[in-house]
Amino acid sequence: MQVPHNPFKASLTGDTRYGCWAGFATGYAGEILATTGFDWLLIDGEHAPNTVPTILAQLQAVAAYPCAPVVRAVSHDPALIKQLLDIGTQTLMIPMVDTAEQAAQLVAATRYPPQGFRGVGGGLTRATRWGEVEDYMTTAHEELCLIVQVESRSGVDNAEAIAATPGVDAVFVGPFDLSTDIGHIGNPNHPEVQTMIRHTLDATHAAGKAAGILAPVEEDAKRYADWGFDFIAVGIDISLLRQAAKETVARYKGEK
Repeated sequence: MQVPHNPFKASLTGDTRYGCWAGFATGYAGEILATTGFDWLLIDGEHAPNTVPTILAQLQAVAAYPCAPVVRAVSHDPALIKQLLDIGTQTLMIPMVDTAEQAAQLVAATRYPPQGFRGVGGGLTRATRWGEVEDYMTTAHEELCLIVQVESRSGVDNAEAIAATPGVDAVFVGPFDLSTDIGHIGNPNHPEVQTMIRHTLDATHAAGKAAGILAPVEEDAKRYADWGFDFIAVGIDISLLRQAAKETVARYKGEK
């Protein structure tokens, strides 16, 4: 058996890929989303109530569908990164990356020695298909996709160096954290924030890497697609359910 193919990494060919944030933390909800036509699905371990077992359940639930899973960790903790990789995560997003040094450490956490310091799980792990994948330790990195998030002024200032870090495959802009960090709370469309987003996009593409962003508002998503973002999260499952529920109630009870 060979290392499983990573459909998300393979899809970064220049066309914009549209995804959805998954925050319900259940395999059942994740599987529903995987059937709706999104190109990719972000299983959120940062702000959603996810644990390693719930993330595993979602990876298993969406595996049968043409919707590529991306897992976001809560932190830079290499022990957690090891666990997420061992359960079969192949595309990993890490929040709050401010420097190239941090990015390099994250790359090392995803690589086995001598390129990094990832621990060896062998036949215990889903990633190796319990020992059935031949030469997993020497080939796993070929199908891994590491996405680092730029969400601060420091991250934007260091965007060129972060994107150029060997082993970083993509940079994802967090517009809400970025706008908050620079004093425009709740206003990612402020001109200063937009300029910083565009700078990060250009720096990422100049390094030959893919760029992504969260844009649940249609006007924003279309603008970012026109700019050339490679992957855009255009929906959030919790927001989609809440809005649909409110609209349904309003049809029968009227607006309150």
